[in-house]
Amino acid sequence: MENAMITSLEGSRKSNSAPANPPNEIDILPILKRPFFPGMAAPIVVDPGPYYELLKQIAKSDHKCLGLVLTKKEDADIYSVNFKDLYSIGVVARILRIIPMEQGGAQVILNMEKRFKISKPKEGRPLRSTVKYHEDPKVITKELKAYSISIISTIKELLKLNPLFKEELQIFLSHSDFTEPGKLADFAVALTTASREELQEVLETFSIEGRVDKSLTLLKNELDLSILQNSINQKIEATISKSQKDFFLKEQLKTIKKELGIERDDKSIDREKFEQRLKNKIVPQHVREVIQEELEKLSVLEVQSAEYAISRGYLDWLTIIPWGIHSEECNNLKVAKNVLAEDHYGLEDIKERILEFIGVGKLTKGVKGSIICLSGPPGVGKTSIGRSIARALNRKFYRFSVGGMRDEAEIKGHRRTYIGAMPGKLIQALKYCQTMNPVIMLDEVDKMGSSYHGDPASALLEVLDPEQNKEFLDHYLDVRCDLSNVLFIVTANVLDTIPAPLLDRMEILRLSGYILEEKLEIAKRYLIPRNRKDMGLKAKDVNFSEDALKKIIDGYAREAGVRNFENLIKKTLRKIAVRIVQSEEEKIPQKPSSKKRKKEIPKPHHQYRVTANNLKEYLGKPLFTSDRFYDTTPIGVATGLAWTSMGGATLYIEAIKVTGEKTDMKLTGQAGQVMKESSEIAWSYLHSALTKYAKEFTFFEKTQVHIHIPEGATPKDGPSAGITMVTALLSLLLGEPVLEDLGMTGELTLTGRILPIGGVKEKIVAAKRSKLKTLIFPKENQRDVEELPEYIREGIDIHFVDHYDEVAKIAFPERYREGILLVDSKDSFF
Repeated sequence: MENAMITSLEGSRKSNSAPANPPNEIDILPILKRPFFPGMAAPIVVDPGPYYELLKQIAKSDHKCLGLVLTKKEDADIYSVNFKDLYSIGVVARILRIIPMEQGGAQVILNMEKRFKISKPKEGRPLRSTVKYHEDPKVITKELKAYSISIISTIKELLKLNPLFKEELQIFLSHSDFTEPGKLADFAVALTTASREELQEVLETFSIEGRVDKSLTLLKNELDLSILQNSINQKIEATISKSQKDFFLKEQLKTIKKELGIERDDKSIDREKFEQRLKNKIVPQHVREVIQEELEKLSVLEVQSAEYAISRGYLDWLTIIPWGIHSEECNNLKVAKNVLAEDHYGLEDIKERILEFIGVGKLTKGVKGSIICLSGPPGVGKTSIGRSIARALNRKFYRFSVGGMRDEAEIKGHRRTYIGAMPGKLIQALKYCQTMNPVIMLDEVDKMGSSYHGDPASALLEVLDPEQNKEFLDHYLDVRCDLSNVLFIVTANVLDTIPAPLLDRMEILRLSGYILEEKLEIAKRYLIPRNRKDMGLKAKDVNFSEDALKKIIDGYAREAGVRNFENLIKKTLRKIAVRIVQSEEEKIPQKPSSKKRKKEIPKPHHQYRVTANNLKEYLGKPLFTSDRFYDTTPIGVATGLAWTSMGGATLYIEAIKVTGEKTDMKLTGQAGQVMKESSEIAWSYLHSALTKYAKEFTFFEKTQVHIHIPEGATPKDGPSAGITMVTALLSLLLGEPVLEDLGMTGELTLTGRILPIGGVKEKIVAAKRSKLKTLIFPKENQRDVEELPEYIREGIDIHFVDHYDEVAKIAFPERYREGILLVDSKDSFF
């Protein structure tokens, strides 16, 4: 049975005859949904059955009254409930009309009159009980009148929002003189959607003051709910169209989010974001025009379209570039010198060049226009020097490797028509650094490749040319971008593989590697403290002796750089860390016994000291015992000095002779084409100058001479082994060994002139590592040697020569003492 509608009682009061008073004993009809209140008229639907028959009998009586009482449980069975299942307070109702329905049963219109309390329930069916009626007092206090006015005003506000009961309420309010606050409270609470329990509580409140207070509270809650519902409905109706009715719930959620201020329109958000980015930037006019065109295009596109996503991504990149924003440079030479000294030991020539670079930048109001190429073997600190330069200049630093890069789009960007298109690495660097004058390092530029995608080395020509990068054009941005304020630093291991046009745009700074003394200082100042901290160790835990460090350098890490040296220090520290942890675990006490334990005296802290004697415990046996193959140089062997991508190295040239049918020369040892030519030049030169150097000897008559360069698995090539090969052949011819501890380098011409070579520092470092005492260099390399620090040249006797005659005097001092040579080197012997 449902409470279908509420009507005013006023219409029923127009009857000509007054109804009889309700009897003291009435039949009880259980109701399930909500209680009824006095002063209401309501229809109820009664199904065919015992209650329908009961209502027909009551309708024939004089009083036509029955009691309506709410069940305690909403899902109760009204045909089997007892009085214990009902509340004790109900309302007496008078039957006004019974309207039969076609499907059976009837709709009964009832008029609710008075509250009653069940006093003496009867046994049996139907439910019947003696009841006690409640009459509201007629006295109206000021407080009740104030409550009545508040209820009336709340109902009027509710009428504006919920017109469901508008006509009935207007009739009631137009005839109300506020003389019956109890009935007004009952009528008001019936308007609400309060729970059945809350309504029953109001019905059971006989006190007028308590009833109007509870009614007003429920009515206010109903008003707040109606206001919120009406606000949501209005916003939905303003934004939703007929074609969007399928998205009703989604639009309703969006409206709620907008009300809370957590969601805005996507287009307006994007446009506001782009405009906000440009506020503090000095955007070039041609770029601003492109941005404006794209913004207008964006405003007419649908958010869901693919073109919108492309345009939005393009605007995102155009606006995120730091147009006109520059880092404030630090051109203080003292600060820069301190920064370089903090980060690096040695490399005085590199540091001096960097300071010159900064000094010029201070006078010209900005460091620009130079492309620095740091060339050297691995592990000498090329990348870290780039970071130090950026720190010294107070600029942002960005590094990316171009090693193995095959696609020029990595440099110049992709066309926007491609799926997943992006700008090149240069534009990405500007986005990351958020300044137009960062330091950008292009690492491993000598290892770039090329494929059908393009040639990235050629794409770099525009980037690294100060005259062209003022108007660098990225394919994605398609607007000119000024890269002239960017300081480019390029790193490479070798320069031979860099294309000549690209190499021409760079200023080469060579990092030759470190000698033992430099590696020793680097370990003490940087490697050991940094890695000790990384391993969680303290200075009191471990100590390296100087002899141990020297032994690591000589026996395990002879490369030009310090990367392998650092790895060996890490390995040692890791082993020490394990020992410390193991010793701490052994000191953990056992579970305490019931007996009182003695107070333990802490043991003194143990320090692990790494010395030359115990180094094998950490690193195993040395990898190198000596760079020298021979303690005493045998006949037919000369020591050369070579340059490799890993630094300098000593190179032995061995020569032997065997009897043969004819005079012949053979070269082995993975020698390259240039070195093969050097051997032929050495053979021809010695043969032609035989009367000068060995008058009493014949030139290998009916002898096969075999020249070999040890470590044959390693490819060797380069124009600096000429004089070494002649010296080895001359030693074999004379049957005399070369001067002990002698190393030499230089290319030879057919007339005996000696040409300059490269890699001077690397070769001297290699000579010191092999403990060579006397070196021979071409005369034209004297300036290069004199520019080296004194501690590198210390302990070595260096001779600078123009002609092989001078080499012969140094290599064989006993045979060619001053003035012994038959022909002076200044005279031609042809």
